[in-house]
Amino acid sequence: MKIGAHVSTAGGVHNAVQNALAIEAECIQIFASSPRAWAFKSQDSGSVDKFLNQINNTPVFLHGSYLINLGGDSQLLQKSITSLVEHMHAASRLKAKGVIFHCGSHKGAGFEAIFEQAVNCLETVLEQTPNETLLIIENSAGAGGQIGSTLAEIGQLISKIDNPRLNVCIDTQHTIASGYDISKPETLESFADEFEHEIGINRLVAVHANDSKTELGSGKDRHENIGYGYIGDNGFRNILRHELFTNIPFILEVPGIEGNGPDLANINRLKKIREEFSLPE
Repeated sequence: MKIGAHVSTAGGVHNAVQNALAIEAECIQIFASSPRAWAFKSQDSGSVDKFLNQINNTPVFLHGSYLINLGGDSQLLQKSITSLVEHMHAASRLKAKGVIFHCGSHKGAGFEAIFEQAVNCLETVLEQTPNETLLIIENSAGAGGQIGSTLAEIGQLISKIDNPRLNVCIDTQHTIASGYDISKPETLESFADEFEHEIGINRLVAVHANDSKTELGSGKDRHENIGYGYIGDNGFRNILRHELFTNIPFILEVPGIEGNGPDLANINRLKKIREEFSLPE
């Protein structure tokens, strides 16, 4: 698998390329606009052209707004649809694989109560966006009634919508927080089996590679640097060598050794683990 990171686009999206090169990222994730605002600010066309000329064959993913909520009221749902559509068109323009997003929270109402509106929301987004661009659900940590903290919930959405463009990103920290211990071989195998049964391994298109500051089942979204948390180096050895993750881009969203976000040290640590093994034929 390729190992990369979320990188900054400050000063223009073209700067993401140099930021990626500086930490030797083999794949990248970026924000197309502020993730904490509904208003979408389009990228400058000159900056986009520079980005496309420099990115070559590096896999690119966009991360959607943090405000999106498939479990919200009608006004919030419409804002979420609009935001996702804008991001999907931006992804197409930037030749990105797709848009990774959080589903939000049902706020205690329960998954079944918001299921149909979530389905309608995702179907609308897919209908209004380019056919080559993927819409990618990220699993959640679980606290506060978050949608998609179980593989079964994600699988129900995907099965109901039945569109090959609806795919999945697994965040390793969120997976631990939501109660799946992917750090150990036997429980990782159970997770892989459940993923195949509930979702289908062909739907996995990206991994957010983050260690966890919190323990198994905490429900809390707390990322840690690679090897410094609950998963640890041995846990990532198990993850990287498992066939579920073969050829899947690994994108770091770690705090960084100096607290400035994903860095060369974290990428090199994961690359070193990758170099320790090779999958059997």
